[in-house]
Amino acid sequence: MKFSFGSILAATAAGLQLVNAIDLDPNNVTSIKAAARTLAFALQSYYVNNQTTTPPGMVGTWPGPTWYWWKGGAIWGGMVDYWAYTNDSAWNTVTQQGILAQVGPYYNFEPPAYNGNLGNDDQAFWALAAMSAAEYDFPVAQGQNVTWIDLAKAVFDRQVARWDTATCGGGLRWQVFEANQGWNYKNSISNGGLFQIAARLARYTGNQTYIDWSEKTWEWMSDIGLVSPSYQVFDGSDVLKNCSELDHTQWTYNPAVMIYGTAALANLTDDPIWKNRTEGLLTSIENTYFSVFPNATDIMVESACEPTNNCDDDQLSFKAYLSRWLAKSAVVYPAILPNVQKYLTTTALGVAKACTGNATGDACGQKWYTGGFDGRTGYDQQLTALETVQALLLLNGAAPKMFPDTSDNVTIQVRPVTSTFPLEAPTITAAKPPKASSNGASSSSSLLTRSASSGTRSTDWPNRSPWATLNSWAFGIGLISVIAISVMGMGN
Repeated sequence: MKFSFGSILAATAAGLQLVNAIDLDPNNVTSIKAAARTLAFALQSYYVNNQTTTPPGMVGTWPGPTWYWWKGGAIWGGMVDYWAYTNDSAWNTVTQQGILAQVGPYYNFEPPAYNGNLGNDDQAFWALAAMSAAEYDFPVAQGQNVTWIDLAKAVFDRQVARWDTATCGGGLRWQVFEANQGWNYKNSISNGGLFQIAARLARYTGNQTYIDWSEKTWEWMSDIGLVSPSYQVFDGSDVLKNCSELDHTQWTYNPAVMIYGTAALANLTDDPIWKNRTEGLLTSIENTYFSVFPNATDIMVESACEPTNNCDDDQLSFKAYLSRWLAKSAVVYPAILPNVQKYLTTTALGVAKACTGNATGDACGQKWYTGGFDGRTGYDQQLTALETVQALLLLNGAAPKMFPDTSDNVTIQVRPVTSTFPLEAPTITAAKPPKASSNGASSSSSLLTRSASSGTRSTDWPNRSPWATLNSWAFGIGLISVIAISVMGMGN
């Protein structure tokens, strides 16, 4: 198996050209695709872990400054979408390699080099990339001996086996192993990841088991208060307190992961409850992440950290998933399309103005409401920009593979749907009250509360060190070499 940085050169040869700024007309498909190509090239210029000298365990992962394994799954999922929306295959080979290099010996995204530090949320992002590959019929690699959908199914099977009823009445812990800090935390992104995997598998296969697990996960999150009666999605809760108190931090990716699950189920079942949940989540998203500042009307803001300039390397990418999953939600549940289109179009125009950094003029900043480049660059900012711009191809109905597929024995009718937008904040009189008590900033609660700059990987639940990951390579590197060759089936 041979990897080369030449993938960047190959993309150039395919006709990708850098420009001095992002020129975007949101009503012109050619303009959107050109902007997406520029952003995809700029994103991939950060990727170096596909060279012939790259250790097999690092292929598919992305470099520092802070090294998070899960981001590989997040980025490759975005690149699957890039191909599906633009029909540009320049990055397909590197995307195939990146995903398949991390499947692990049992094809469930538990590679030995990272398994000791595995989080349920981390694993879910890789599974969701595979799910997108299945839904859009992403090309298989030469010699690939596992299907994309089977990779997603394998992660579902692993995660439901970890469902923990001994504490908090159910739910997934953040961390898979007790030795890891974060074992005693049950969070929305881990459980929301399982929820979305189950919902999309339900839609893809028609299997009732996946529908049941979607409902089970939603109900548990609602019961303990992670999803509030007004559809706010909070970060997580402490197992040692039996999830009686919450961290009320609201990150964009938490409601994002939930809304695409509810929209997929609304599309599959035509059940008013999933329609109401989808619309309720969108209302909460609108109120929390758009129009945070007077000069940010209808523009997305990571409100938990962006206003105070302390988003960490984890949180810088979160907006990408809100753009990604809002657009996908609007495709499968068109009742929300007008509002989603309004917000993402305005946000994408802000993105274009923020992507004028570096000599090439295509480096993107974090703050999209300032009317210019804010000086902070990285592949997280490039990913968030790409996801937001390419989402317009879905919303305009211009993506070659706009509607996610199902398996051969499942037929989804695209039903006409109506909505009462603009929605009022839901009022629920008969809902079960949340079991968690408030622990806001002024609370006297003893629960360790994350700061606005911390998110799931916070000072209270310290970041997983890349050195701990490196220490496990001695065990896994030989096995990974064999697995990578077996999965890819590539020689010279």
